[in-house]
Amino acid sequence: MKVWIPAFAGMAEKFIFIKTMSGHSHWAGIKHKKEITDQKRGKVFSKLLALISAAAKTEPNPDFNPRLRTAIATAKEMSVPQDNIERAIKKASEAGNNLEDLLFEAYGPGGTAILIEAVSDNKNRAVQEIKTILKEHNGKWAESGSVQWAFEKTAEAYVPKFPQDVPETDAEKLVTLIEALHENDSVQNVYTNAASLPAPEE
Repeated sequence: MKVWIPAFAGMAEKFIFIKTMSGHSHWAGIKHKKEITDQKRGKVFSKLLALISAAAKTEPNPDFNPRLRTAIATAKEMSVPQDNIERAIKKASEAGNNLEDLLFEAYGPGGTAILIEAVSDNKNRAVQEIKTILKEHNGKWAESGSVQWAFEKTAEAYVPKFPQDVPETDAEKLVTLIEALHENDSVQNVYTNAASLPAPEE
């Protein structure tokens, strides 16, 4: 069984991230459209650069920081300029850099469990924005610890311990919710315990 999760849903370029029940994960592909507007490209770049800055806070040398190394590789795949990447790494050590990694928990359509990874310099704002998205798309905010227990943390992702079958109607609503979450500037990754989901429409 596979769970399809759009990592940059709604963007002109999309990563489709596959989580398998065995715990393995990999980038399945990149869907291209002929034209990418500056606004959409800029949004993708901003997310990737924020991830780089957050990852570099613990260790700015990618040779000794696997998470940073992966973030840089992904940014290069998306054609983020090298100068921007270097500035993002430098920003991590600057005074006033309040970027932090955040993990939110929620319930989606059909009672599915959802984990949301985000990077933000304003946790309170990010929380309110995520709560609004959940409310508008058949989701519900969950208190810390309510959902995380249902996932196993691997080096690259959160893998569901007990994948849940989801009715087709709820699965479609869940995909819509995941795409809406990924439109948020702070959200980096979304994980669900749904056993399978339809691939998002192009």
